Amino acid sequence: MENYHFFAIMSRMKYINRWSLMNNTRIENISEHSLTVAIIAHALCVIHNKKLGGNINPERAAVIAMYHDCTEIITGDLPTPIKYSSKTLRKAYADIEAEASNQLLSALPEYLRDEYEKIITCGSEDTKLLALVKAADKLSALIKCIEEEQMGNNEFVRA
Repeated sequence: MENYHFFAIMSRMKYINRWSLMNNTRIENISEHSLTVAIIAHALCVIHNKKLGGNINPERAAVIAMYHDCTEIITGDLPTPIKYSSKTLRKAYADIEAEASNQLLSALPEYLRDEYEKIITCGSEDTKLLALVKAADKLSALIKCIEEEQMGNNEFVRA
C-alpha cells in the first residue's frame, strides 16, 4: 500500500506564519487566515447571489478559500511587496506556486487528484468566484491591520 500524505501536509498550515516582515501583536498563521477568508468568501457569494442576482456557489468559494494559500506550506509566505515587486518576480513566483501545487497533488492517491486539482488550481471558469475569494483575502488582511492598529501597533497603518 502506498503512503499518501496530503492531509498530513495540510495540517502543517498552522506552522506557516503570515506578515513575517511586520511586528505583530498576535501571530496569524495561514490555517487561521484561510478559515477567515473562507467565511468572508462564503458571505460575499451569498450577498452577491441574493442582492445582485448572481449565481456563484458559496460552498465552492469557501472550499477554494480554505486551500488558497496551501502552497505556502512548501514555499513559505513570501511577503506581498516582494512577490509583486516586478513582472519577473511575479512570473517566477507563479511558477514556484505551480510546482508546489503539483507536489501537493502528487501526495494524493490518483483517484482524488482531479477533485483537489479543481480546488487548488482553479481554472478560468471560476473567474467571478476567484475575484470574490481574492476580495475576501484582502478583507481578511484589512481586518488584521485594523486589529493590529487597535492594539497600538502602528506598523500596520501603511499596510
